[in-house]
Amino acid sequence: MSTFFVNPDAITPPTIRMTGDLLHHLRDSLRLRPGDALILNDGCGTRYRVEVTHVTPQTIDSRIIDRQTEPAHRTPPIVLGQALIKGDKMDWVIQKSTELGVTTILPIHSTHSVIKPNPERLEHQRSRWERIARDAAQQSERWTIPTIADPVSLPEICRRYASAPLKGLFAERSYGSSLATIPLPADRQQPIILLIGPEGGWAPDEQRLAQEQGFLPLTLGPRILRAETAAIAALSILQSRLDEAR
Repeated sequence: MSTFFVNPDAITPPTIRMTGDLLHHLRDSLRLRPGDALILNDGCGTRYRVEVTHVTPQTIDSRIIDRQTEPAHRTPPIVLGQALIKGDKMDWVIQKSTELGVTTILPIHSTHSVIKPNPERLEHQRSRWERIARDAAQQSERWTIPTIADPVSLPEICRRYASAPLKGLFAERSYGSSLATIPLPADRQQPIILLIGPEGGWAPDEQRLAQEQGFLPLTLGPRILRAETAAIAALSILQSRLDEAR
């Protein structure tokens, strides 16, 4: 059954009212009609199975049939730090990393990033990324949408996650440890941090800073991967291991 995110303000038990972009999608694209059922997610850990009661040009009203609460997390939250890469590639990383279950996405402005943050376009860009993440979360039937931060520097990430038990930085031609074999933290409440460089790779001083701040050099093997490929490969390996550890 299709799952969609709604603003918690739209939920007034025993009803949920849909407006805006979701209204147009459900009414015009999916041709939703009274009597149809769907799953609505408040993004805060509760899902509602509802039945549509009214469809108008302004709203879709629904009646709550039952609700579910998100199960307790049994794996650590995953934070992906992705150095800014060219537009559609960054969009792709956000989409696929959302499908793969990341909790937070940190765009990083790094020395060799081709793309540099533009303060005048920041709000527009972040809104676009959040829309991509929301659509991917709906498609993959997640309980929550990952948080997408404003672009940050590597020193700020080092400061913000100083106490994280597992922090890894991927770099091409690295002789670091393999993500497939390193020990995973026993504390499931603390995040795992993975940092992926830009098209031009991390600068030597960035790699040195990260290692000095406790980031473990990690490798995905002998092949040189594109930045967007490295992000998805790393997340896939980590999620496979976390699933086995459950």
